[in-house]
Amino acid sequence: MLETIPKPISLYCLAGYASLVSYTWSGSAVSAEAQAATKTASALVRSVEGSRALFGRKATIISQLWELAHECAEPGWDGYGAHAIDPTALRNAEMFLRALPEDLPTPECAPEPDGSISLDWIQTRHRLFSLSVGPNDRLAYAWLDGTDKGHGVARFDGVCVPQRVLADIQSIMR
Repeated sequence: MLETIPKPISLYCLAGYASLVSYTWSGSAVSAEAQAATKTASALVRSVEGSRALFGRKATIISQLWELAHECAEPGWDGYGAHAIDPTALRNAEMFLRALPEDLPTPECAPEPDGSISLDWIQTRHRLFSLSVGPNDRLAYAWLDGTDKGHGVARFDGVCVPQRVLADIQSIMR
């Protein structure tokens, strides 16, 4: 009898990985137990993210995101008075990238003059999706699909990619 091999279960879904990451950033642990839980969660996150097999593509894009933030850390980085990348926008963009499904291609990252970060999925010059991540929970996005185009705003809770945003990215990248 042939053994059936189960499909792999995403560690991010199984362990509530995005929630776990946001928990490690809270920094509000007061009791010894809460501090121990935060320390354990942080160790688990470092272990997963240290694995190229589990986190390779995301580690690369998050590293690029931090390089971009370093390059645009001073006001006027563009020579025209642009704001430095906002630290909260950087954290929000990193949390958004962590929350992306594993099977979705990673975006290109770019700074925006207002201190926000643009995450762009570009299939061709006529098929693209652009998302602006700022210092609040508001995600502004726009897409172009041939002659069709659109835009919208969604809220990001720091854990789950809004369904509408995910569906639009998947549609462009199919």
